[in-house]
Formats: sequence, structure tokens, C-alpha cells
Amino acid sequence: MPMTKFLQEAKKFEIQAYNKKKDFKRLKDENVPFSGSPLKHPYDPNKVILVADPYSTNTYYYEFRTEDIAFVEELPSLVNIDGESVNMARVWIKKKRVGVRCTPFVVEAIGMFSNNRR
Repeated sequence: MPMTKFLQEAKKFEIQAYNKKKDFKRLKDENVPFSGSPLKHPYDPNKVILVADPYSTNTYYYEFRTEDIAFVEELPSLVNIDGESVNMARVWIKKKRVGVRCTPFVVEAIGMFSNNRR
């Protein structure tokens, strides 16, 4: 019997199945969600950095200890105009834990402290 259909190359399926946390009510009651782009901490392997809006000109980031993370959800990646993508995630942090929120800025003169006023 001659073969009429040949195997074809399988294409990558871009949709992933959603893995819901088994006890979502408990997750919401005991944790707080933060969304952003997760990065390794530059010098502490026990911490993670979460950049809130990586392509914004006015962004900030969070810093958490990895042991304070209860659950992580993968979110859709962001893509900039040049086609570069950034992974995004929703990180659930245990309540009553200490995190750091940092807002970098350029130091400039503030109106009430300008050189014109003495």
C-alpha cells in the first residue's frame, strides 16, 4: 500500500496551558501580587528584582527575597518598537514580608531651591 501522506514539520504552538493555583482564595488571602519583568539580583542570589514597566522612561523596581515568593504566574511578554521582548510575570509575595521599592531619578535643581533664590 503506497503512502500518500508524509510527515510535516511541526510548528511551535505559542499558546501555553494556564496552570491555575489549586487554592486561589488562600493565595489571595495570604499573599500580594506584583507584576513586572523579573531579573536576577546583581550580587545577591537570594533576592530577585521585578522591574514594574521596563520600557517606560519613568519606571521603578521592586526587590524581594526569593524565600518570600509564594507563587509566580507567567504573563505575556512585552515587545518594544525594535522587536526586543521582555518576559513579564506576576509574583505573589507573602504578606507581612519586607520588600524594597526603588525609583531611580536624575538629580536636578528643584524649583524652590534654584540658584535665583537666596
